Amino acid sequence: MKVVIEFYRTRVSDDAHAVIGRETVLATDLDDAIEIARLLARTLNMPQWPDAVTISEADGAALYSEIIAAREGEERQV
Repeated sequence: MKVVIEFYRTRVSDDAHAVIGRETVLATDLDDAIEIARLLARTLNMPQWPDAVTISEADGAALYSEIIAAREGEERQV
């Protein structure tokens, strides 16, 4: 399946979101897409460390969302 993985930063004061990275990848299933997203969160060259990630189908339907701490390698599901 083709999915779009977006990494973003959030601003606590007004919950604004800024996309800092976006990748389109092929994954066998949602679990595979989540593993790819976790790997990319640690290895993708982005201007800032991401706060969260969303995984969507190619048509835009959201499949998964997670708050992450990419620097420490810890994830916390929303």
